Amino acid sequence: MPFIKVYIHVVFSTKNRIPYLNTTALRLKVWKHIKENASEKRIFVDVVNGYSDHCHCLISLGSDQNIGKVIQLLKGESSFWINKNQLTKTKFAWQEEYFAVSVSESMVDTVRNYIIHQEKHHQKKTFAEECQEFLDKFNFK
Repeated sequence: MPFIKVYIHVVFSTKNRIPYLNTTALRLKVWKHIKENASEKRIFVDVVNGYSDHCHCLISLGSDQNIGKVIQLLKGESSFWINKNQLTKTKFAWQEEYFAVSVSESMVDTVRNYIIHQEKHHQKKTFAEECQEFLDKFNFK
């Protein structure tokens, strides 16, 4: 059996950055569902949180998983579930694009803390500002 610990910080937005997830109660319900569904699919989601128009996940990939497939499963199933349960007034969708960066073992607690405090973080900064910082920090061109 392989012993693997590869952490990835993933961020994905709602389609067109529409603030579908506009209440704390709704967000908590969606984050809980994403984590539970991931567990059923043997996807390890350490922490999930976000704000009205986006989601952050800290995940650890297994030996038979790749980032594209894992993100597809998380986004696809959660949008299906949100729509099936009519949790938003209009049809919900995630944007196709996403950010994903590796996280060193020494930074896991820092990233986890950053994800946990999204509500507080977005009282001071928009998602657009956060995206630009992410692009700059990780040298995305």
